[in-house]
Amino acid sequence: MNFNFLRNWIIAIINWFYKPFQKYIPLETFRYAACGGGNMVLDTMLYFVSYNFILKKEPVDIGIMNIAPHIAAFIMAFCISFPTGFLLNKYITFIQSELKSNVQLLRYGVIVVGSIFFNFILLQLFVEYFGFYPTPSKMLTTAIIVVFSYFSQKYYSFRTDKKGHIIIYEHFSWDESNEIISEPLDGSVEKTNVI
Repeated sequence: MNFNFLRNWIIAIINWFYKPFQKYIPLETFRYAACGGGNMVLDTMLYFVSYNFILKKEPVDIGIMNIAPHIAAFIMAFCISFPTGFLLNKYITFIQSELKSNVQLLRYGVIVVGSIFFNFILLQLFVEYFGFYPTPSKMLTTAIIVVFSYFSQKYYSFRTDKKGHIIIYEHFSWDESNEIISEPLDGSVEKTNVI
């Protein structure tokens, strides 16, 4: 399976679910919610499995210090959710951004470092200060970070033109040369090759 097929398949599915919401929410925001929601579910599942089954709720001794199990589980989940989140944002959500990939990755990393800092503070606050269970604390922390992250990614990491234009495609199909052919919903463009 090649990358473009997977990318276009994900976009086509999200766009299909978008149709009932198109009067109420911009496509870019809907895509961010779908991709971010999927990545959040993945991250939460990884966190739960890491905390309960891999770490078995025990601190991790790294020699010079012990890392609390809820923080170690966060780090483990992050190692997978960071690249997944970047790829979803770059290739599914903010596809109209004309910034170079290395600039996007650097800016995404800066936002993620800020998110990690907020995650750490909020997890410590919820688990150690308020005494909440770790998994619900992680879910609440993630919900707060999602709002911060959306606006940061939209207006900084993957900035588009001032109007935030995005092309809406109705469907994707393959022609004889394996190039992707798409037809816009508004019909103003006859055919466009999509990368």
